[in-house]
Amino acid sequence: MHDDKSVDLKAGKMEFEAIKKILPHRYPFLLVDRVLEMGERHIVAVKNVSGNEAFFQGHFPGHPVMPGVLLLEAMAQTGGVFLLSKPEYRGKLAYLAAVNEARFRKAVVPGDQLRLEVQMVKIKSRMGLVKASASVEGEEVCSAEIMFGLVG
Repeated sequence: MHDDKSVDLKAGKMEFEAIKKILPHRYPFLLVDRVLEMGERHIVAVKNVSGNEAFFQGHFPGHPVMPGVLLLEAMAQTGGVFLLSKPEYRGKLAYLAAVNEARFRKAVVPGDQLRLEVQMVKIKSRMGLVKASASVEGEEVCSAEIMFGLVG
């Protein structure tokens, strides 16, 4: 499954096409562009926020701001890439089960690059719990604890 040049799990890097082989999401809902690093208990990814994103048409006209729920989704998808790239979870789906302690600190606007960092807290056969944060230029814009249900 990970035998192409778009993934280098030893270096912990993954390109967009490899991410699409792990996550079921597609345009306009795939919110992870690249994995920069992945270790035993963490992952760091990026999402480049373009002014062409469909959600900016209505959120908000004349003052585009990335919806907070999509910040949470980008962090959850990053956690999903981490979990579903593990051999024991390949081929499964990671459903969002809970979001706790979500905090939004700053607006994300076109041109920003989100740095998505997820740390594994706990994983069992059917559940995973992570701590996640998103930052722009070193400043945290969002954080939360996210729980997944693993099915399939």
